[in-house]
Amino acid sequence: MARSNPVARKPAASAVRRHKPVALRPGARPGGGIRRTKPVRRASAGLTPVRAGAALALLVAAGGLYGAMSSDVFTARATIVEGNTWTPQDAILAALAVPDGANVFTMRTSDLEARLEQIPAVAGATVSIALPDQVRVQVAERQALLAWKVGQHLFLVAADGTLFGAVGDQGSDAAASLPVVNDRRIASAELGVGSKLDPVTLDAALRLGSLTPADVGSTGDAVHIRVDDENGFVLRGDPAGWNAVFGFYTPTLRTTDLIPGQVRLLRSLLLDPAHEEGNVLRVILADERSGTWIPRTTPEPSASAKP
Repeated sequence: MARSNPVARKPAASAVRRHKPVALRPGARPGGGIRRTKPVRRASAGLTPVRAGAALALLVAAGGLYGAMSSDVFTARATIVEGNTWTPQDAILAALAVPDGANVFTMRTSDLEARLEQIPAVAGATVSIALPDQVRVQVAERQALLAWKVGQHLFLVAADGTLFGAVGDQGSDAAASLPVVNDRRIASAELGVGSKLDPVTLDAALRLGSLTPADVGSTGDAVHIRVDDENGFVLRGDPAGWNAVFGFYTPTLRTTDLIPGQVRLLRSLLLDPAHEEGNVLRVILADERSGTWIPRTTPEPSASAKP
């Protein structure tokens, strides 16, 4: 077999790529990177008219504030108090303790509000300034549920049992609608504003204080509550004058849950045709089922039969 001599093949003209020289951009490097240049610093714009006007306004405002703080025109001359029923205005002014000649611009209303909230009867307060010379106080007082009478003193009782205020001439009309508990216990002589009733006593007083004459079967005008060391809680009918002894209550052995049953027992007795309300002197309610009543008059014994 004849061998053919190898012939070096030349690449076709179309297969050969020719690269044209590319001109570099100014600042470009042959490797393809871009040369970094230093940042150009711009000159400051200086004090423009707008900036100058703003600076002048700040100076004027500062000068005006200084003038207001040093002027007699803004000296506090009147304190207006609103919203207080139980708390005397003198007590509020004393708690504020605004010094004579004080400038209203120097007062911190948050501090004044904190002082007022130290008063037991005050639940919250808002203090504001009314230019040029007034201090306005809006008081929110605690809600009174009972009036607690100890000797000649009448205190207000809040929902948590705290005695938060004493009723004076200012609050006498508002207190007239509250149930009154006459506390004759010896230890209660120590009670005063800021004292707190124990939960069992408070619960019993609230339950009995909510009663009306009709609730207990009375045709009278009112029922009055007292608590003493001998009988505990006692309900008195007015004007009939009967006394219903509800007794003492404890957290576990004799709880206030007995009271609704005791009220039903008292009602059934006073409405019993066999007993006239005016003839009932005393009722002892041992519990919701057992009761003893004592008539106002004792019938005379009939004459013994003669043989």
